Amino acid sequence: MIKIYHNPRCSKSREVLEILKSKSCHIEIIEYLKNPPSFDEMKDLFIRLNLKPKDIIRQNETLFKTNFKNKNFSDEEWIMILIENPILIERPIVVRKNKALICRPPEIVLTLL
Repeated sequence: MIKIYHNPRCSKSREVLEILKSKSCHIEIIEYLKNPPSFDEMKDLFIRLNLKPKDIIRQNETLFKTNFKNKNFSDEEWIMILIENPILIERPIVVRKNKALICRPPEIVLTLL
């Protein structure tokens, strides 16, 4: 089973989903803007990504620039910010077993298969 944190309005996210479908993968699609991950799910995701919360923030988003740029928060605080503002989560994120990747460029998803 492969899990994708997906935004249907994002072209990169749609491309990754199409790659997964073309490989006949069993896919769990999580539209994270509608259903943000819980705090524990986010912590687990960062372990699988081997990244810190600030590493997956979309820093070009107006919301980030307006409210969070140049501010220092703990990892736990960043996780809460991401849960409350899921538009700030870089996408798409694909999870398979104990590994996760931010799939930019989309073809990087093939390394998980």
